[in-house]
Amino acid sequence: MTDGFHLVVDAFKLNGIDTIYGVAGIPITDLLRLAQSEGIRYLGFRHEQSAGNAAAIAGYLTQKPGICFTVSAPGFLNGLVALANATTNCFPMILISGSSDRSIVDLEQGDYEELDQMNSAKRYAKAAYRINRPQDIGIGIARAIRAAVSGRPGGVYLDLTAEVLGSSLDMEIAKKSLVKVVDPAPRQIPAPESITRAIDLLATAQRPLVILGKGAAYAQADEEIRSFIETTGMPFLPMSMAKGLLPDDHAQSAAAARSYAIGHADVVMLIGARLNWLLSHGKGPLWSESTRFVQVDISPTEMDSNRPIAAPVVGDIKSALSAFNAALKPGLIKPSATWLDEIAQRKQKNIDRMAARLNADPSPMDFSSALRAVRNALGAWPDVYLVNEGANTLDFARNIIDMHEPRRRLDSGTWGVMGIGMGYAIGAAVVTGKPVVAIEGDSAFGFSGMEVETICRYQLPVVTIIFNNNGIYRGDAIGSACSPTGLMQNARYDKMIEAFGGTGYHVTDTSSLTKALSDALASGKPALINAIIDPTAGTESGHIQSLNPKSTFAGKK
Repeated sequence: MTDGFHLVVDAFKLNGIDTIYGVAGIPITDLLRLAQSEGIRYLGFRHEQSAGNAAAIAGYLTQKPGICFTVSAPGFLNGLVALANATTNCFPMILISGSSDRSIVDLEQGDYEELDQMNSAKRYAKAAYRINRPQDIGIGIARAIRAAVSGRPGGVYLDLTAEVLGSSLDMEIAKKSLVKVVDPAPRQIPAPESITRAIDLLATAQRPLVILGKGAAYAQADEEIRSFIETTGMPFLPMSMAKGLLPDDHAQSAAAARSYAIGHADVVMLIGARLNWLLSHGKGPLWSESTRFVQVDISPTEMDSNRPIAAPVVGDIKSALSAFNAALKPGLIKPSATWLDEIAQRKQKNIDRMAARLNADPSPMDFSSALRAVRNALGAWPDVYLVNEGANTLDFARNIIDMHEPRRRLDSGTWGVMGIGMGYAIGAAVVTGKPVVAIEGDSAFGFSGMEVETICRYQLPVVTIIFNNNGIYRGDAIGSACSPTGLMQNARYDKMIEAFGGTGYHVTDTSSLTKALSDALASGKPALINAIIDPTAGTESGHIQSLNPKSTFAGKK
């Protein structure tokens, strides 16, 4: 005989799942112990949201579903934010939660941590399933794996009742019930006519532009994308998590002339990018009404979501770009020399303006000078993974820290949610074995800061840099009452990690920041740098102030 606990572990091993994340408790504690004893790596967190974020970013980096376990009800709800974030960002992740007795829950009779978890999850997941019999564990896990990675990836919820986990089953029946998933994310070949239509449209363009989204980075079609862009000579603009697909200093990058390129392009090719709020929904004043679009996406329902798509190409990005490259003829797509020259001129003008800000060395540091210090240290560490969140911290770092390798920049992405920092940092360190630097605003760090204990417990090579300006967006004036956006003045975050055996640094100038980061990376050990920033640095809501409505009667009674 065997039981549900062993069946779950056997199903994981059969499908190559070797790492799981979570928080232990009723009814999953023995399952986590068993998984660990069977050779599956378990990372235990202090909060389920961080565990879920770690699983999600692991899925993004590996194209395999990251697995997060939570306890029932409150633990499930804590993990639900990470599940929704994974679904919105198209990261393959499976949230598995233990749950209470179905017969009591369904009659609302007041069971321990009673909640109808599966139906609560459905709205925030790509798919949600419940396993009610031990003989269905194999097929349930198989369905969850396939749902998470096939088509447009996303978050999947899997409900395991305590009764199922503890149920016994004949060993032979159990073995036959296990399912090994074959080709869970099959290629989706685009229709040949869609490739022809897109190339014909691009051939008419005088001012074409390619926008690369994080879907392009997830696809791991790096060579195909680079070949297409360099063969056509089209300028490209990477969204933040697509930075590094081609190096940020590539001659065809239009990132330093972003607004001009978007506003003046006559044909825009979207590759794994969506016309959502991050691109102003493809509408004015940033965009021209006459711009026509080519869109490459695995989901047909993404087409025409905000603007008419003249040339939709539905398929997986690797297959689509292979088809584009095979169909290209020399000189067929040729941006005008005037267009390229205009972009180059505006790039240089903006680069010069940025250089003036970066070369300043104010005291106390501002975002630009502090990020210059960070950039100087990172130059010697090309393998570093960069996690970035905050408002101003995110906005400035996106423009200042160049990326040269794909999938090295991990940030809050499509949903713009804060609190992903420590979970992403842990997930990236675990699945890559590479050093991770998390550049955090002090407010953003607060959402997941307790996970520095997790980092120290597992001795992960994570260096956290907190840009400390004493507030959400910016700090309060010295001596004033604490405002809704104010945080503790002169907080010593570096002391937190020292309490757990890591190394803390407290820095107030750029040279000390560069040295602290260099030393921390060289140690390969957990470290936290408390970088003091001018409390007046930063603007409310960062670069998306337009989304933050202001009261007409502010300050009046």
